[in-house]
Amino acid sequence: MTTMSTVRTIVSPFAVLALVCITTLAQQPRQYTNQDYANAEKFMAYNVNPLAYKGQVNAQWLDDDRFWYREVDDSGINYVLVDPTKNARVALFDREKLASALKAANKGGPAPNAKHLQLTDISLSDNDHTLMFTANGAIYRCGVGGGSDVCQAVSSGRSRGGESSLPPMTLSPDRRLGAFIRDWNLWIRDLETGKETQLTTDGVKDFGYATDNAGWKHSDSAILLWSADSKEIATFQQDQRKDGEMYLVPVTNTHPDLQAWKYPLVGDKFVTMIERVIIDVPARKVIRLKMPPDQHRSTLCDDIACDGNTMADVEWSPDDKHLAFVSTSRDHKQEWVRVADAETGDVREVMTETVPKFYESGNGKINWHYLPESNEILWFSERDNWGNLYLYDLKTGQLKNQITRGPGNVTEVLYVDEKARVIYFVGVGKVKDRDPYFQHFYSVKFDGNDLKLLAPENADHRIKVSHDGRFFTDTYSTPTQPQVTVVRDDQGKTVMNVAKQDISPLIAAGWQPLTPITVKGRDGTTDLYGFMFKPTQFDASKKYPIVNYVYPGPQIGSCGGREFRASHGDMQALAELGFIVVCIDGMGTPFRSKAFHEAYYANLGDNTIPDQVSGLKDLAKQYPFIDLDRVGIWGHSGGGNATGAAMLHYPDFFKVGIAESGNHDQRDYEDDWAEKWSGIEMKNPDGKTNYDSQANQNFAKNLKGHLLLAHGTMDDNVPPNNTLLLVDALIKANKDFDLLMIPNVPHGYGPASPYMMRRRWDYFVRYLAGDLPPVEYQMKPFSQTLTVIRGGPDPSADDE
Repeated sequence: MTTMSTVRTIVSPFAVLALVCITTLAQQPRQYTNQDYANAEKFMAYNVNPLAYKGQVNAQWLDDDRFWYREVDDSGINYVLVDPTKNARVALFDREKLASALKAANKGGPAPNAKHLQLTDISLSDNDHTLMFTANGAIYRCGVGGGSDVCQAVSSGRSRGGESSLPPMTLSPDRRLGAFIRDWNLWIRDLETGKETQLTTDGVKDFGYATDNAGWKHSDSAILLWSADSKEIATFQQDQRKDGEMYLVPVTNTHPDLQAWKYPLVGDKFVTMIERVIIDVPARKVIRLKMPPDQHRSTLCDDIACDGNTMADVEWSPDDKHLAFVSTSRDHKQEWVRVADAETGDVREVMTETVPKFYESGNGKINWHYLPESNEILWFSERDNWGNLYLYDLKTGQLKNQITRGPGNVTEVLYVDEKARVIYFVGVGKVKDRDPYFQHFYSVKFDGNDLKLLAPENADHRIKVSHDGRFFTDTYSTPTQPQVTVVRDDQGKTVMNVAKQDISPLIAAGWQPLTPITVKGRDGTTDLYGFMFKPTQFDASKKYPIVNYVYPGPQIGSCGGREFRASHGDMQALAELGFIVVCIDGMGTPFRSKAFHEAYYANLGDNTIPDQVSGLKDLAKQYPFIDLDRVGIWGHSGGGNATGAAMLHYPDFFKVGIAESGNHDQRDYEDDWAEKWSGIEMKNPDGKTNYDSQANQNFAKNLKGHLLLAHGTMDDNVPPNNTLLLVDALIKANKDFDLLMIPNVPHGYGPASPYMMRRRWDYFVRYLAGDLPPVEYQMKPFSQTLTVIRGGPDPSADDE
């Protein structure tokens, strides 16, 4: 006994010392290198997207049965003109000749690269001898097809310093006139002669015509809708004279220029209103509609324009004698369908719909339509828990019949054939045992009969319909399978194979597809869908920290569309640093049932975080390599708000959070967005309001983990006060946190976005992985990343 005890006493200190040494060695943090970050950066969009450009098609229909698209390959950007009636494709123009013509039009400016012309909004006329397009923000009219091309700039592009000589224009359907704003009034310009004509005369500051100011979005563009004959304009005089203002001050070493603009907030007594007008262009006559001012609202988005410069919720009759429009209440709970006489301004109310929470007219597109030739209104409603179409009598306002039924939603009505009485629409969730976010294309008769699936593949279908409805392009893919583009006729028959996306260079570079995931929501029964990203050098025997990317909606979800993409932000890149990265579309986001979308109405502080927590826990049960003791979360804008909420309401679950540009208190954000999702602010006698529970600063005392707050000082979307309110509360609560205020950048950080991304990677590496990031790794410069993205097949990327 004594001997053994002595031995045990002698050996024990050495054993403990050895154990301490081994443990210390095992806990030494890993030092990441520049090469580690470079390997991760290889998976950013600007590096992987070009490897998958070949075979991508983003079809843009012309006014006839032809369409064009950008074909990107080793030779650069080629513009292809496709005629499905002839199963033929040709070059849209001679790019060398056009580049020379553009150089001449720019009066000796730098010659554009013929192999990388970036053109959008293309139209052809005069037997294909006149080409109009937008390049670098400027509109050009070019004569093509002769011995040499000749171009003329009809509006100015992006500013290169100083003021633009020609204002941004909204073109007429015949592309002969451009409407623009000057000194708060609406003017037109004859694009051929350059002659300018003033249409309104009584516009003044903060009460101007067609002005584009939604608070968070403001520009010099004219918001309106031309009539089909290019002789009338539907627009408004926007009254912001009593609105409150927002202020920003740039960082400078001299006297700063105060940036001030109208920006109504939640609960403000006075918000932006519009007085609807119709303008007879040839007569230069303004017809003011005989009705009280309307709210600056739409049935779909938090603006009066949801698609470029086109005024939302307005439709002309085929003869341009009447104008139908929908008025929306301030809280988005009531809609009124009205029809105005374009000559007299008389207004007739047709029908109304009132809902308990919020009304929307679709997902991604306004879906009501004015059908005066049959005296009908095609209406969208979610009254039975699904987004469906209904047919109303235009004269009586009475319901004639329901057209579509759930389960599943109509998301976008793309074409209405009034003569054949057939509707063509995109729908989701209508095919059993498929991803409920996959978009499919259907036709259905006005009476609800003969519902047809026109694009049957088990994939996500991106549809573009020709102007006469005879054909549609169908680009289908899945998150893991590349694009195939075909042309089909109105019965769904394939009439032309256009392209197949080639991702072999992508695979050769080491790219791997994401993993689609299905997890349970907060109620333990609802299926939630999302994506998971693993390191390409994944080791199933290891335990990985997990990063949750979040965007709470309610207007969109965290994961975006279900089409194939080589890159999803920096999710795969971040995974390469040794993380599992996931996104989950939680309850409170669109494309599912109405009840799903309304899950946290009037409680924006929910932010779908209960679903993120339940989803991550369920995912860890499915995949044991996930370490739930090391959970991080990050998001931008609404996702920044959600990240703050996650760290403050679930401080024992989320250990590290990065909240970028968050609207941490909706009362310091523009009125339209939050009042739609949470209702009008109601103040109680004790000073408390129904918005208190969503304000992150009220819960600052709960912070336990590592939180990085970031904001741009010139953020005109979510003003920086939103983050500073939380900063103030955290300081008063004596909490440790990190703050990064980026001088002179807007909401998306612009040229500072690579820096922000690097800091984000560093933060997760240091505090979630417990390792050491390289010192000041240099990401690819922002200007170079933009050049790559704008050089791709998607024309909309030119505006990035």
